[in-house]
Amino acid sequence: QVQLVESGGGLAQPGGSLTLSCVASGAGLTLPYYGIGWFRQVQGKRREGVSCMDRRDNSTYYADSVKGRFILSRDSAQNTVYLQMNLLKPEDPAVYYCAAVPVFRTAQVMCTAEAYGSMDYWGTGTLVNVSS
Repeated sequence: QVQLVESGGGLAQPGGSLTLSCVASGAGLTLPYYGIGWFRQVQGKRREGVSCMDRRDNSTYYADSVKGRFILSRDSAQNTVYLQMNLLKPEDPAVYYCAAVPVFRTAQVMCTAEAYGSMDYWGTGTLVNVSS
């Protein structure tokens, strides 16, 4: 059974930082061979692709709203994906989800077409709040 488990959410001040982690486990889920991504959702709104990385050459996509502030990375040895979030803004609070897909898709497609099933596996989410 494939599992993605997020952690690292919590409360940060505006301008502060948080680092989210996503650990993958389960038969065959070796993250270096998967496209990966982080998505976020505010209650009542559509889920948004924040950042995604393809499985071919680790090309990375960032949503305009986080470009220059967030950094997506993966640690193959630990089978873990990270989202480093810097310069947090009041509009960043959401539940953040990790997702993975075993076939090649471009990073942009993964992040912008998730409503059409671009990602196969999802974690249960971790809550991020930004407040002074």
